[in-house]
Amino acid sequence: MVGLKSKAGEKGEMGSHCKFWLPKKKRFCANSPLFDSPFCGNHTQRSDAQWIPCPIDPSHSVLEENLESHLNRCPLLKQAQSLSSQPFYQKGINAGSEDEEEEGEEVDIAPKDSIFTSEMKRSAVYAMSAPKFLELIAKIKSVHASICNTIPDSFRIPEACSIWTNREVDKKLPYQEKHVLQQASILGNLEEFGVLRKVSLISNATTEQCDSNRESERDADVSAVVEFGAGRGYLTQMLADCYGIKKVLLVERKSYKLKADRSLRQKESLVLERLRIDIEDLNLNAVESLQGVGYIAIGKHLCGPATDMTLRCCIRQRSNQNSDAQSHASCQLQGLAIATCCHHLCQWKNYINKRYMSGMGFTKEDFNAISWFTSWAVDADHGSEFSVTDCSAQLELTSEKKEVWPDSELCGVGDIVRNMQGIDRAVLGYMCKDIIDAGRLMWVKAQGIKSELVKYVPCSISPENHLLVAR
Repeated sequence: MVGLKSKAGEKGEMGSHCKFWLPKKKRFCANSPLFDSPFCGNHTQRSDAQWIPCPIDPSHSVLEENLESHLNRCPLLKQAQSLSSQPFYQKGINAGSEDEEEEGEEVDIAPKDSIFTSEMKRSAVYAMSAPKFLELIAKIKSVHASICNTIPDSFRIPEACSIWTNREVDKKLPYQEKHVLQQASILGNLEEFGVLRKVSLISNATTEQCDSNRESERDADVSAVVEFGAGRGYLTQMLADCYGIKKVLLVERKSYKLKADRSLRQKESLVLERLRIDIEDLNLNAVESLQGVGYIAIGKHLCGPATDMTLRCCIRQRSNQNSDAQSHASCQLQGLAIATCCHHLCQWKNYINKRYMSGMGFTKEDFNAISWFTSWAVDADHGSEFSVTDCSAQLELTSEKKEVWPDSELCGVGDIVRNMQGIDRAVLGYMCKDIIDAGRLMWVKAQGIKSELVKYVPCSISPENHLLVAR
């Protein structure tokens, strides 16, 4: 009787548990099932169509049937409400528009189309006819040969950054050589371009003398620094350590742990402010702490459209300043250094120089294909031998090579891509990156600003090695 009772108890107990079998644990899930389901909330099968992005924060999804209640308790609701009440928040001010062509044209704040994802771009490329695909590749090579073959190498490690390159900084600060070299070269190019004052250190001096020299040399030329896409803020950390700055504004839409903020706040003479906002929505002229202040804009690896939004945020304001009073109240751009990256994420709507692309004979569809091709420059398919060689020399060699394509009448784009050597795909990707960044450079120059596009580190340090410098 006891055994029967025990089995009955086990059966009843099992009936109150989720029926999802866990093969690794060799038992059923121990969670309680939902009221109308044999499974718990984690294992109930639901259709993907039921899930929609949260309107407050699209990075997470919610069941459509629960959307109304979720909107009242979304963890980011309070943050979104607080942000929307800030004077510097202006929805979509730096987004651009699908049909934006003329300078000074008002941007379309309400987005017309959703983001064109990499998968959508890939599908569009593979849906092309083979002749059209080959024609696009030929056009890319022709445009690159005419305007993009003179991007100079400019790997600059300034003497001012020796405390970082020699690992003389606080051991508690994270140190990765490749990131330190990239950050130092960004600052070195700003110094070379005349934006930062050059700091010379006496090699035989004591540490105290060096510190004294730094303080006297790097006086107060830099009023403020705004780092876009700041992440943890270690580019600004190096700038503060090596050049001395009075005011720092970090712009980042995400929240990060292990930020440089704690170390920066320990500097007595430095004022630090961090804005958690998307660059797309930032009206820099409305930031109270920057009113009437000259600033330098910096950004290390601003992904895809973030570069275009940053350029609009910093530079477009010049054409909008019509009166002396307004100009005096606005912040003034003194210099800019943006390391571009993730060109495959670029969007036609956000791109800063659509007129340039159209002038080169590229359509919106061509731009989407070009931006997708850029992923070939940094993916793992072309092997490690390309990443450690001289990119410029490889571009020159490959561009001169005669391509032998399969009969385009008998094959599709997929067949052509599969027959391309990895090195050829990589070189085509680099060409597309050059074309996209060349358009950005031309737009900045068209605003009357002295600017240059350089390769600020070798490919062996980072294949994402374009830096747009301006003053």
